[in-house]
Amino acid sequence: MEPVISANTIRFHYGKHHRTYVDNLNKLVAGSEFAEMSLGDIILATAGEADKASIFHNAAQVSNHNFYWNCLRPGGGGQPPASLKQKIDVAFGSVEACKKELSAAAVAEFGSGWAWLVMNGGKLQIQKTSNADTPLTQGLTPLLTIDVWEHAYYLDYQNKRVDHVNAVIDKLLNWEFALQNAG
Repeated sequence: MEPVISANTIRFHYGKHHRTYVDNLNKLVAGSEFAEMSLGDIILATAGEADKASIFHNAAQVSNHNFYWNCLRPGGGGQPPASLKQKIDVAFGSVEACKKELSAAAVAEFGSGWAWLVMNGGKLQIQKTSNADTPLTQGLTPLLTIDVWEHAYYLDYQNKRVDHVNAVIDKLLNWEFALQNAG
């Protein structure tokens, strides 16, 4: 992922932050009704349930991060495959307009969160979510995401979120993964 995301950031982000969510979730669900459920089912079963907030937050963060790592690839960015480009052109007018809207959502997210390219009833949209929230709880199909929690970029970019977001969009986005998710 270098030079966009350093090995040091990946070590902390994947090896510590993401790993902690996995470990916490495993402890929280051990021996419970959630122990044999998929991440998606755990998320949907615990969303909005105050007494299950810890389970939701950890499950959603595991899911969001699992998804996020697939949204990145060395040599990514550029133009999406033709069939996805066509859908983007219909929804946003152009790939550049889509990228601009995705960047704006990521940069505008106050505090920690995510910017998403989602499918909503067959139509592409940009959405942002705070903290551990996920489009799954809204019945939306995520296609791509950008992590804008500070741990995703602060070691490399300090307070320059916009530089991180634009570098990820231009050089790492995995458009083929987005196409797979679009069905």
